[in-house]
Amino acid sequence: MKALVIGGAGYIGSHMVRALQRAGHEVAIFDNFSTGHREAVLGLKVYEGDLLKPADLDHALPDYAPDLVLHFAARSLVAESMVEPNLYYGNNVCGVFNLIEAMRRHGRSRLVFSSTAAVYGLPLKRRIEEDHPTQPVNTYGWSKLFAERMIEDACRSYGLRAVVLRYFNAAGADAGGDIGEAHEPETHLLPNILKVAAGKAPIVRLFGNDNDTRDGYCVRDFIHVTDLCEAHLLAAVALDRADLPAFQLYNLGNGQGFSVLEVLRAAEAVVGHAIASEVAPGRAGDPPVLVAGASKARSVLGWIPQTPDLLEIIRTAWRWHQAPRY
Repeated sequence: MKALVIGGAGYIGSHMVRALQRAGHEVAIFDNFSTGHREAVLGLKVYEGDLLKPADLDHALPDYAPDLVLHFAARSLVAESMVEPNLYYGNNVCGVFNLIEAMRRHGRSRLVFSSTAAVYGLPLKRRIEEDHPTQPVNTYGWSKLFAERMIEDACRSYGLRAVVLRYFNAAGADAGGDIGEAHEPETHLLPNILKVAAGKAPIVRLFGNDNDTRDGYCVRDFIHVTDLCEAHLLAAVALDRADLPAFQLYNLGNGQGFSVLEVLRAAEAVVGHAIASEVAPGRAGDPPVLVAGASKARSVLGWIPQTPDLLEIIRTAWRWHQAPRY
């Protein structure tokens, strides 16, 4: 299979490239490198382009002629989305529209789309299944929900076949240690904790300790990035199953919730020393609890996370943060 990974130089995208290669597939990358890392895709076929420039897609899609397109190219900072909403509606909505239109023009009909648990908003249950109401509380979540709806409509009207995967919290790093999580600015909890542990930042901020949770801190479901990638490979297979609809939707998570404070304490156990922290005000648009109900992915796709243990997830991330390549 020939796969085109949109956003393949980013954190999850670069891990997806590795997973595709290990599975024996041919891979090319489409990325504008606004947040991705060239070091993560050295030696690979790269189309440097932007989803907001249809001409870039009109070059890459017919030139490479992929059997499968995987989209990882979203803006994803919750706080930024609340103050710069048009950046999110532009990239995450208009960019996906341009991709769908370009796929139609060039006869590409198979798409795996990375979405987010942020589409659910404030949870009505402790464990969120796919039929949970979607009522985002931040612009990032709304932008991804709008993109999902466009994809579903394209499946109904234009012959697209697509799988949408709603992630909870991706974490960890490839076992090889040469790619990992590195954003600028870094807003994700675990890399910020480990930066302090590695002596590359003075203190980590824990946002909000007055939530309606067991210890007052936000609770999140963490899933190893390589387990996410395995789900994408299974999703690609599901696109060709005649017993499944043209549009498919699955949650991806471990089904376990850990509070921000519990993650800090687990990281301290991994690194072997205390990690300086301080409590900061909660961030606008952050739901108190997000925990996945992912039984559908397990039963339909046959997906079983191989690294569900939080300590092991942190260990793989720690190996990367001790000697990051970029």
